[in-house]
Amino acid sequence: MSVRRLAEENVQPAEFKFSRAMAAEARKWIKKYPKGREQSAVIPLLMLAQEQDGWVTRAAIEHVAETLDMPRIRVLEVATFYTQFMLAPVGTKAHVQVCGTTPCMLRGAEELKKVCQNRINHDPLALNGEGTLSWEEVECQGACVNAPMVMIGKDTYEDLTPERLEEIIDAFEAGKGASVKPGPQIDRIYSAPVGGPTTLLEDAPKKAAKKSSSSTVKIASTARSVTPKKKPVEKTVEGGNATMRVAATASGRAKPSAAKPVAKKAEAPVPSLDDKNRPAGIDKPATPDDLKMISGVGPKIEGTLHSLGIYTFKQIAGWKKAEREWVDNYLKFKGRIEREDWVKQAKALAKGGRDEYVKVFGKEPR
Repeated sequence: MSVRRLAEENVQPAEFKFSRAMAAEARKWIKKYPKGREQSAVIPLLMLAQEQDGWVTRAAIEHVAETLDMPRIRVLEVATFYTQFMLAPVGTKAHVQVCGTTPCMLRGAEELKKVCQNRINHDPLALNGEGTLSWEEVECQGACVNAPMVMIGKDTYEDLTPERLEEIIDAFEAGKGASVKPGPQIDRIYSAPVGGPTTLLEDAPKKAAKKSSSSTVKIASTARSVTPKKKPVEKTVEGGNATMRVAATASGRAKPSAAKPVAKKAEAPVPSLDDKNRPAGIDKPATPDDLKMISGVGPKIEGTLHSLGIYTFKQIAGWKKAEREWVDNYLKFKGRIEREDWVKQAKALAKGGRDEYVKVFGKEPR
């Protein structure tokens, strides 16, 4: 393991103090540990310090030690042992951690490193000219199935090509990093197979025979009793999943009689694709919105919407009532679009993405 030391004194700030928000977070972490064990919060507090300043300074180490009533050397030992702590200044807008472990290496990590060398600085852990960007090669970050990948801040960006990584770096440098969607950068749902699911795509198969619970059945048969025939008495018998009207003899034996079939309800016809109320479609953009972020839209529904030319949140946000009804009938949703308020969800996502969605609905999108 390489030796890790603090940055030179000429870049170290004179003091460190948690912001009001970070101080509140620090208190929350400290309270998670039993009395007398508060020093166990040293790693969370160092992470908060790094999140605030971008790196762990000498002053931050001293402040954490004072907060937890620890010797400074103990906090220094933790900070220099774990490579998750940056001990020197990193890019103020983005620090790109390129995974170089075997799966990523086999899938193109070397090309990603070249992008960082050309776009940021030839040397790892060195700043670009403006001090806004830096990069380094790191060990496995746990997204091997979606290799190659990088981590920026707390988010991973996976299934990368050199061109896509350049676009992401440009976005962060322009101060638009929040607009870049984390996770897979191709047509993949989390760690599912490329191209989408290949199983469980159809509705569950219908049962070969419906149980008698779906109808009231009348059954009849001839009596086999040796006792004299008496006029049957009709009774209603309820039990299990069936309700039956049976003819009973004096002996108590049921005499099933003839069943009446129940007519199947006709399904509504699928709306015509030429209907005037069909929402207008567009050509597929270079980066379609992830429509699955809308509650009620899964991979299969997203594919159907794409086939109709629906690729963006803005399109759905602008649907009128007649258009919503057309899509609802086309998808055989029976009012689901209105119940789950696709338009309101789409408006939030189109306006400010995930952050706006959380602000409006108080929860993360799917």
